[in-house]
Amino acid sequence: MLVELRLENYAVIDNAAVEFASGLNLLTGETGAGKSILIDALALLLGDKASSDVIRTGAERAVVSAVFECEGIAERSIEKVLENNGLDESEDGSLIIRREIAAGGKGRVFVNNQAATVAVLRQLAPHLAIIHAQNELILSFDAPARLELLDGFAGSHVEPVAAAYEAWKRIRARIEDLERGEQDRLRLVDLWLFQKREIEEAKLESGEDESLETEKRVLANAEKIYNAAMQAFDLLYEGDGSTSASMRAAQKQIEELARYEPKFQEALSALETARISVEDVGATVRDYAGGIHASPEHLAEVEDRLALLDRLKRKYGPALDDVIEFGADVACKLSEVENKDEILRELRADLAKAAEEYLRAARALSKTRQDAARKLEKLVESEINDLAMKSAFRIQISTSEQEGNWSASGIDQVVYMIATNPGEPMRQLEHIASGGELSRVMLALKVSVESGAATGTPRGRAALQGRVSGANPSGALAPGKLRTMVFDEIDTGIGGRAAEAVGKKLKELARANQVLCVTHLPQIATFADHHYVIEKKERNGRTRTSIRPVSGDERTEEVARMLSGAKLTDTSRKHAEQMIKANG
Repeated sequence: MLVELRLENYAVIDNAAVEFASGLNLLTGETGAGKSILIDALALLLGDKASSDVIRTGAERAVVSAVFECEGIAERSIEKVLENNGLDESEDGSLIIRREIAAGGKGRVFVNNQAATVAVLRQLAPHLAIIHAQNELILSFDAPARLELLDGFAGSHVEPVAAAYEAWKRIRARIEDLERGEQDRLRLVDLWLFQKREIEEAKLESGEDESLETEKRVLANAEKIYNAAMQAFDLLYEGDGSTSASMRAAQKQIEELARYEPKFQEALSALETARISVEDVGATVRDYAGGIHASPEHLAEVEDRLALLDRLKRKYGPALDDVIEFGADVACKLSEVENKDEILRELRADLAKAAEEYLRAARALSKTRQDAARKLEKLVESEINDLAMKSAFRIQISTSEQEGNWSASGIDQVVYMIATNPGEPMRQLEHIASGGELSRVMLALKVSVESGAATGTPRGRAALQGRVSGANPSGALAPGKLRTMVFDEIDTGIGGRAAEAVGKKLKELARANQVLCVTHLPQIATFADHHYVIEKKERNGRTRTSIRPVSGDERTEEVARMLSGAKLTDTSRKHAEQMIKANG
């Protein structure tokens, strides 16, 4: 839930902070006062593209920040996003986001006061808020978005279909590659044979070059190493004044002490342990020295072998393991050429199995969609009728099992059809001409999808149990018990009884969600749980926009202004008071 939004030097706002609450938060103001500025600023915090044009004239940068309260499933989802991006959670469970836009288009992002990226904001966005503008859904209402809306309501599991499709596509691509590249492969056979033979004859072993480099260093310095080892052996063990001899002599003296003073018994044991360790080291360096043979012939063999390995690494890979892997890959290619027909038979059999698996998963998904479509039709039609429209609503699903129609989202194409007036033919939702009708149908769709969580539909249960992650262009549910939904002038083009119906529907939606709505209609404003007025004033030759909450008489005055314009009358005030009382 959005708790606070702050803007500094953003557009015509020099400094403003507004606190929001749960329920229906309505923002009103004169045309041009900057009502949508708040929504645009919030969109930046959700990962929208930034422009230096939003920086207030005379300022070096614009800053937008927000505080979100997170709980339940949404909190766990946000914690996962933070963890995946190496960001810490706040101690109180809230989420603080700040975005700075500097001149030249550069900027910075902070999450819980830690440097982050816009990509992180986009990952967090589905769990924080969804912004709906009047034509937002229609502008992105392409075939995938239409499917996503239905799947969002149905709680469809698209993942098995997508996985089966990728498996089928991978096998088909390999078959095409084998068939299409046959001529090129034949031209390369001689080269592959040479490369395979060259690598096989080298009889490479992983890590061989490193062990040879060590052996080369020893052989090249055999005399120095032998002398050093033998001198160490003499000093530790063999020589007259060796450490071992000295320690034996000291041991005898301490044995004598221990006969009279028992406390030296412990020192005697420690000395014995040290002497044994010294003698072990001496024996080790002696044995090592005995294994050193200064052989110029063997050194030459090692150097020749290293030169061969270096040449192969330059040709086939930076490391010896890369050369070995390259040889295996070449051998595989040759095997494919030699056994192409057999491999193709096996691949075609695998392709048939993969196609069968894909169709099985796609048919199951299609059945889920068909069942959900019938339920969603009734819900949407009921919601539209509540919004003062006598409309018929249908969801058409066309299914084709032809390969050309296969995709990761299944074998279905979805079209939403509506007849906005009795007796009119059904038309695609995207072709509705009236902005007011469009706004109401979009709201009905959103409320219908939301109602899944409350009525126990599969989508609702999935949302409540946290099996749904992310959001989609259709505005489907993201995880969480309470989240923020923003409507930017979605009431454009309506009025009268339709406006009142929209207000009721927004109020209903706000029972389970935090709703922010920019409106210019008094009928809708009277349903607010929290009312904010956005005002633009000129001061010292500069235009400034401010945001403040209103209640009581101030709220009545604002609704009266919306009813009658700049000139308020007692009649408009009484009318406003009655509307607030009736709809509050």
